Amino acid sequence: MSRGTSGGTGGGLLVAGTTSDAGKSVVTAGICRWLVRRGVKVAPFKAQNMSLNSFVTREGAEIGRAQAMQAQAARVEPTALMNPVLLKPGSDRSSQVVLMGKPVGEMSARGYHGGRQEKLLGTVLECLAELRGTYDAVICEGAGSPAEINLRRTDIVNMGIARNARLPVLVVGDIDRGGVFASFFGTVALLSPEDQAFVAGFLVNKFRGDVSLLEPGLDMLQNLTGRRTYGVLPFQHGLGIDEEDGMAVSLRGSVRESAVSSPVGEDILRVAVCAIPLMSNFTDVDALAAEPGVVVRFVDRAEELVDADLVVVPGTRGTVRALEWLRERGLADALARRAAQGRPVLGICGGFQILGEHIEDEVESRAGQVDGLGLLPVRVRFAREKTLTRPVGEALGEHVEGYEIHHGVAQVTGGEPFLDGCRVGEVWGTHWHGSLESDGFRRAFLREVAAAAGRRFVPAADTSFGSLREEQLDRLGDLIEEHADTDALWRLIESGAPTGLPFIPPGAPA
Repeated sequence: MSRGTSGGTGGGLLVAGTTSDAGKSVVTAGICRWLVRRGVKVAPFKAQNMSLNSFVTREGAEIGRAQAMQAQAARVEPTALMNPVLLKPGSDRSSQVVLMGKPVGEMSARGYHGGRQEKLLGTVLECLAELRGTYDAVICEGAGSPAEINLRRTDIVNMGIARNARLPVLVVGDIDRGGVFASFFGTVALLSPEDQAFVAGFLVNKFRGDVSLLEPGLDMLQNLTGRRTYGVLPFQHGLGIDEEDGMAVSLRGSVRESAVSSPVGEDILRVAVCAIPLMSNFTDVDALAAEPGVVVRFVDRAEELVDADLVVVPGTRGTVRALEWLRERGLADALARRAAQGRPVLGICGGFQILGEHIEDEVESRAGQVDGLGLLPVRVRFAREKTLTRPVGEALGEHVEGYEIHHGVAQVTGGEPFLDGCRVGEVWGTHWHGSLESDGFRRAFLREVAAAAGRRFVPAADTSFGSLREEQLDRLGDLIEEHADTDALWRLIESGAPTGLPFIPPGAPA
């Protein structure tokens, strides 16, 4: 199957969805892993991403974590080319616009869709063309639904790039939600004739049961639309890795719906993550959830902190807003009581800033001087320039790697040094995301937490978060290889959408 590296324009595919969270991110990753295992040089791409879960590339560019995960699936280094536009919501109506990995300002949704988005189409197409000139195949991920007819004029992530780059489109539908046939048909029928010509077919995601019972419906769908279904992927737990724009868990729900493995020691360890507003990079706690005997839950009530052995205050795009929320719900007082009792608390990035003494913010919230929780000797001043780095260091005698994404500049005035932050008693704070993915450090940290909590918990000696992530990506690749028509998929990627696909009325309004 390998195309080689002739230097010409590589093949491509756009993975669209009937809705947000239909499974586009994991299907894109699965196709990337399937292809790279077959010797194809492949890269992921998402023109525009709206997410509070982001990552820093080696060149210091900020991109969506989903694209970083897809790059790992493709076994390539993530770059800004793979996600040229990232929108980071700061409220219901505005977002920070990150262009080619660097923030360029705040913009309202009306302002963005009113003209700025169209101007970015050239940048997006240039990035895609550069990737296609370098790789054998580029697997693109859409956003939301391609049939959002109110936004079609300014679309640069779905049919806008499909038509401009002449990419075949595979529409993914989540059958677990119900209504998948209507969603498939309606998605095609709401597109213009020109757009419909690029919609090659469908992929059913999260199917439970006997596929033979579904097949009559798939045959009828093909008769109605003239488009085939390229696969039916079965429902599998634990594949929601590096979610883009949602937690895929409810509050008070376990991380990633995963079952907790039996502990190595006599006790389990309970971790409560405060589900603060505009929570960002909550993927930081995935490494904790991967440890046998560690139960990680998102919480929003003070009483839910009582039996927790560790409380994590995660990152946020709205530090001052999150601080107010913690106070309003009584969680701030509960955190203060924990600190006074010597019970472990970990603040990461925005959570670290919240635990400090004072915040001076004329950038994010423009609230000016605000008192923090006062649990760490730290003063924070928000700078207009964003810190985007990949630090490496040592803590608790172990090597640690992480990444930083923040406007807040911390002045640490006391405590013990801890990953460029500090520690006072059992309260820890750092700007470093991803530090818990360093296996030796994570185990040392959990031993400290268990001792402070009085738990007879023992970290497993052989848990490798990197290996577990590779296993998940291989499972995604297996899903595509075993449950999709891979020969037909490859023809799409290599040759484009079939010619002569019928128009399904009524089409998009004029």
